Amino acid sequence: MISESRNVFLSGDVPCRLMNANAIRQAQAMTMIERFAADAVVRWHVGERALQHTIGADQVFAGLESRIFHTQLSEQQRIFFSCLSLLVIGSVDDEGLVWATVVSGSPGFLSSPNTRTLSIGTALSEADPARKGLHSGESVALLGIDFATRRRYRVNGKVVASASSHMDIRTAQVFGNCPKYIKVRHVVGRPASTDPVDGREELSVLDGDARSLIERAETFFVGSYVDLPDTGRQVDVSHRGGPAGFVRASQNGTLTVPDYSGNRFFNTLGNFAVNPLAGLAFADFEQGTLLQLSGAVELVLDGPDIDAYPGAERLWRFVPRTVVRRHSAFDLLQLKGA
Repeated sequence: MISESRNVFLSGDVPCRLMNANAIRQAQAMTMIERFAADAVVRWHVGERALQHTIGADQVFAGLESRIFHTQLSEQQRIFFSCLSLLVIGSVDDEGLVWATVVSGSPGFLSSPNTRTLSIGTALSEADPARKGLHSGESVALLGIDFATRRRYRVNGKVVASASSHMDIRTAQVFGNCPKYIKVRHVVGRPASTDPVDGREELSVLDGDARSLIERAETFFVGSYVDLPDTGRQVDVSHRGGPAGFVRASQNGTLTVPDYSGNRFFNTLGNFAVNPLAGLAFADFEQGTLLQLSGAVELVLDGPDIDAYPGAERLWRFVPRTVVRRHSAFDLLQLKGA
């Protein structure tokens, strides 16, 4: 049993799900026209099509964008986000560096006043390097993920209002991903007696603690972006998962990441093909520490190096240029043994 003093907000919280059961049933009963009134204006860009072509999926996905991407949130998705206690954000700073970060709060800190808006009711720390890319008018990416149920939705759009305590995002792309590679976790709020201080360290190299966090990680988040001639900047942030040790750090600090079979959209790798920059975030869910890295990417689509990673279909290598470690970066802790 969890003590009341721990300010509990469980991911996949049962009361939240029960409270919204009727609304979810109503959402499921809505017609497709009502749920997705606005057709997607999204089209696969040249990098995504190029990666899809390497496996013969470009013809399969051609013309299916309107079935995959939507410009607005369905009722189910609005309810889903309102129940979350964790959100992943991807942004691009003034220097063109891409960052991924994690923010948290009690269920309800995310809300959707209408089908084209997602509101974030918490302020990003001044120590967070992703904050610099979240001014009004900036392109941004969001990932809502519930580790307890392994559900996730991605929302890409623009910041339309930004203040010290909240931010409104106008949706441009809304789509779901399957639960593959998501590790089940149960998290609670930091004990009320703890007064967290978001301490920031800038690392010139990966030290022992940073390497340890990366090498034992079963989850990390990756941000990427492209600047397109017709629609402008498009930012994306996604989840990557695998067995502990699936990300390997070389002696010089280069990270190698296996790319396993997935939805074959190639949103992230397609962005890399056009703009080889990435922002990675590794979270220590037991301590609340967040390791954020921004740097350059090299795709490895074939060759013998892939064989060293069981199950991998391709690889990508990441060379960090800027590394930030933040202690007590978010207010969630994983239950021991969960």
